[in-house]
Amino acid sequence: MDGERILVLGIGNILWADEGFGVRVIEALHASHDFPDRVTLLDGGTQGLYLLPRLEDADGLVIIDAVDYGLPPGTLHILADADVPAVLAARKVSLHQTGFQEILALLALRGHTPRRMVLVGVQPALLDDYGGGLTDTVAARVPEAAAEVLAVLARDFGVHPAPRAAQSRDAIVTAAVSRAPYEAGRPSPEEACRIGDPRVLAGQRA
Repeated sequence: MDGERILVLGIGNILWADEGFGVRVIEALHASHDFPDRVTLLDGGTQGLYLLPRLEDADGLVIIDAVDYGLPPGTLHILADADVPAVLAARKVSLHQTGFQEILALLALRGHTPRRMVLVGVQPALLDDYGGGLTDTVAARVPEAAAEVLAVLARDFGVHPAPRAAQSRDAIVTAAVSRAPYEAGRPSPEEACRIGDPRVLAGQRA
């Protein structure tokens, strides 16, 4: 176990409210803890099949995502191993999960399925809010999900990341769309209607 490579992967789209949960948990973990070299934190966003090379190198995989479990909004639910692709196939909440199902199937076909695979999922409260941040219900679960990831790393892989004395300045998410400025910088509906939302339109204007 000491030499195993572990990928902690947050997937989802921060532009669609609770869809960004996985990325925000990765952001919180990176800010609060130092991880050994064999553990990689990755903002997987909606990259789909582009993540395949990173996953093929992983002996252990921890996924954080918003998943429709059919439970009350904000409920955390943990699944492991064969149950992970099963639930992602049965209950899709967005297009990125279709791509991720394909990745898991390809890993199996190529003989690269991680020895251990854990999904830390939250039941979303709201998805169809373009430019919106996490809802209060789901945002309240970010610390709990981060603690669950740390518990998985300790229990399943013998990894104990050290808490940082101060938050990291080396952000894992681009500064412009890190959680605090992104959620605080949303224009009012009236302003967005007139001038658009600079947080999500900047790349189109460049």
